[in-house]
Amino acid sequence: MTKKVIIVGATSGMGKELAIIYLNNGCQVGITGRRLELLEQIHKKYPSLVFIESFDVQADNAAEHLESLIKKIGGMDLLIYSSGYGDVSKELNWEIEKRTYETNVKGFVAIVHKAFNYFVAQGHGQIVALSSIAALRGNSEAPAYSASKAFMSTYMEGLHMKALRLRTPNGERIPIAVTDIQAGFVATKPAKAGLVFWVAPVEKAVKQIYRAIEKKKRKVYVTRRWVLIAWMLKLVPFYVFRRII
Repeated sequence: MTKKVIIVGATSGMGKELAIIYLNNGCQVGITGRRLELLEQIHKKYPSLVFIESFDVQADNAAEHLESLIKKIGGMDLLIYSSGYGDVSKELNWEIEKRTYETNVKGFVAIVHKAFNYFVAQGHGQIVALSSIAALRGNSEAPAYSASKAFMSTYMEGLHMKALRLRTPNGERIPIAVTDIQAGFVATKPAKAGLVFWVAPVEKAVKQIYRAIEKKKRKVYVTRRWVLIAWMLKLVPFYVFRRII
């Protein structure tokens, strides 16, 4: 049976590259984004495999759009939440904080909540979220971004624990995988942060993400070397950390 993948936020960057990988592997792929023309470009290359739903995850009816796309593609086995927003907010700009929250928290919860309950009813599935290494600590230059990514990663951990407790009426576990991708710096767009290093090409990052998804990993740092930074961030005391970030 052909695998059905839905990628929320596939007009560019890692979401688009993931879509192409799954398409090249013969999967049916539903793609979403605000820019319809970019979605149509992908559809033209894979007309029999691509299904489109153009919407903004910040909208109150985002979950309804996901439901519409599921109907178009005829089901869903894997949901990847790739939509994300982050910008430097040194002056604590409200528009930046608001958009960050609405994309990385409000939109994320609406989509992932819908997908999780769909998979429970279906009896199987996998949810993937593209979070960030920024989830591990606060950041004075982009406080809403790091906080929103922390929300995403913590929510995914909660869903993983919830999935482990799910049982059928016969007492069998319902196989729902939850994968949290915590990425470091990836060359998707010009970096605006002051401290930037170990910037990975999109292709390299996406290959590692794809392998982690297929292995149904619980949490992965991308690229792999970022596990060292994650370890350091968790251990460094606040009085030291505040002098760095």
